[in-house]
Amino acid sequence: MPRAVAPRTGRVPMLTAPHHLIEATRGQQVFARHYTGAEDLAPLLLIHGLGESGLCFEEIVGHPLLALRPRLVPDLPGYGRSPWPERALPLSEQVELLAAWIAEHCSRPPILVGHSMGGVIGQLLAEAHPESVAALVDVDGNLCSEDCTFSGRAVASDFDLFVDRNFRRLLERVYEDGLQQPALRGYYASLRLAQPETYYLNSRELVELSASGKLARRLAALEMPVLYIAGSPGGASEESVAQLARAGVRRVKIAPSGHWPFIDQPADFAEVLAAFLAEVGL
Repeated sequence: MPRAVAPRTGRVPMLTAPHHLIEATRGQQVFARHYTGAEDLAPLLLIHGLGESGLCFEEIVGHPLLALRPRLVPDLPGYGRSPWPERALPLSEQVELLAAWIAEHCSRPPILVGHSMGGVIGQLLAEAHPESVAALVDVDGNLCSEDCTFSGRAVASDFDLFVDRNFRRLLERVYEDGLQQPALRGYYASLRLAQPETYYLNSRELVELSASGKLARRLAALEMPVLYIAGSPGGASEESVAQLARAGVRRVKIAPSGHWPFIDQPADFAEVLAAFLAEVGL
């Protein structure tokens, strides 16, 4: 794959300030960051992972290789700064909410960039509404049971115990681990805003989907351009990488990196993403 050239100057400054909006879609309020760009370019829609928020993408949304196109960064209901829903929303409803949100805010099909759970949501959205997706970039999205780190911990207890006690313990563990792992510091900040009920429900769904062993083959069956970006050595599991290879999914490793390659190696991540989009004509 051709690699675009990016300046290697460490942290890249934001080039455009976002518009922060809380918008009602299908009766649910969604907080989103809107970054302006050329209307003739397909927008990027960045979908965060389990317990995360759109803040996790701040390292890359202003990168010069990506800043020319519109960028949309919502916080999913139950996460980040979006108001908590009256009941926890399953992944299927998150997908339909995003599809409606795309119809309202995108003049053309966006490029989905989904991280972790966001990769799974992006895949489900691309399956259900292929006409609404120009391309899918799955970043360390769940593919097998070995990928269920935080979700697996959550469902190790029952719902009531997790909501009443174990969610707080999860917060404490992420805080302690974040003393040595910078990416987890940002995760902790977002995790504090997450609705425990939504976190548990989505964790259970991720564990079930990952255990099926079918996600890599389903990813390969999508009709739009697909790229899987794996953090290495601390990101996607070896089994997931092997499943991608067997299914014939285009994949790139970013190293050295953990589960958040766009935080650990933002310049490399932007290069890989920009090169892929150029190659597929977007």
